Order: sequence, then C-alpha cells, then structure tokens
Amino acid sequence: MDVRKEGPSRNPHSSAQQPHLGSLSPFFLTCTAYFLLWIPEDPPSRVGALVKCLPVLCLVGLLRAGPGSGSGSGGGCSLRLQVALLFSALGDVFLLWPEYFLYGVLAFGMAQLLYACAFGFRPLRPGLLLPIVLASLPFSGLLLLHLPPDLVPPLAAYALALSTMLWRGLARGGSARWGALLFVASDSLLCWHTFIQPLAPGRLLIMASYYAAQLLITLSAFQSPKLKTH
Repeated sequence: MDVRKEGPSRNPHSSAQQPHLGSLSPFFLTCTAYFLLWIPEDPPSRVGALVKCLPVLCLVGLLRAGPGSGSGSGGGCSLRLQVALLFSALGDVFLLWPEYFLYGVLAFGMAQLLYACAFGFRPLRPGLLLPIVLASLPFSGLLLLHLPPDLVPPLAAYALALSTMLWRGLARGGSARWGALLFVASDSLLCWHTFIQPLAPGRLLIMASYYAAQLLITLSAFQSPKLKTH
C-alpha cells in the first residue's frame, strides 16, 4: 500500500514539504557572492545594490515556487511574506545611500508589519509583550541619547513595527521565532554601529544575521504554526 495516500494518518501540525537543499542553493550562492564582492568602503552603486538584494529576491522566488503559494490560507501567508521580502529588498537599496535613509526605514517598517500579519495573530499570547518591552527599554534609552532629534519619531515608529513582528514571531514559534530574534539582533547591531559606536566586524555581523533572519522567516511559510491557546 502506498502510505502517501493515507491522508488521515499524517500529523496535521508537522512541517511538510520543506524546501530541499537544491532550492536553497541560489540564496546561499548569492549570499556568498555578496560577502566576497561587497566592500563597505566602496561608494554606493547599482551593481552593489543588486548584489545586496539578490539573496532576498532569491527567497521571493523560493516562496513563489513553493507549495504554499496558492490562494488558500497558506497562500495568503506566502504572499504576505513575498511582499515583505520585496519591501526589504527596497529598503536594502535605500540604505546604501545615506540621503535615502528615511525611505529605507519606511520600507523596512512596511516589511515588519507584513511579517507580523504573515505570522498571524492566533494564538495571541499578550504575555510576550511585557518581556519584549522590558528587554528593549535599556537599548532604546541609550539610542535616544545619540539620535538626531529629527530621526527620533521615524525610528520610534519603526521600533514599534519591529517589536510587533518580534511578538508575532515568538508567538508563532518554529523558524519564525528565531528569524524574528535574529532580525532584531541585526537591526540592533546596525543602530549601534551607525549611531553609537562603530564595530570593527559590524557590517559582517549585521548582514550575516540579517540574511539568516530572512531565510528563517521565509522557511516559516513551510511550517505549521504552533497551536497554543496560552
């Protein structure tokens, strides 16, 4: 008997149809190209922007080719993640040019809200909010001391969107949890490196954690959320 035909025997909450290594190879190859070719001291260029965005665009392609890209609830999650990744790629481009910094913040803010919607709001788990707020307060207070006044409102709004994404990622569990945590770590490193104190390996740490976060968030589309009511 072909066990693949025994639908009821499957665990409905298991992670099914995970992408195989071959489908992830474009992402890993473009990440390797980025770290080999990109030099932080180089002036911004269109080629540099393309190299920076390619790993994220490869993840969009992975989702579009995935089994959850249809019109059902799984397809809605995949579509929101695809649009969020596109906003992230747009933010990557804007952040290369300092004069477009606020456009980058806006693009990534939209991405964070879309990630939060893709993760869903069930289970709600409001108890996660207090630890997130308490953990962010010391760093936020230190950052405020170093920010130009005109950047405080947009970055505060972005921090709210990022915290919302973290809340929903932690509530969803699986790779969404780790992707959300890595995204927050990457953004925190970026803020520290940019506004407080430059870090010697700062760019490497920022981008490595960023790409890892995007990959883990993307893989969450292939996993069932944890069904908890508390």
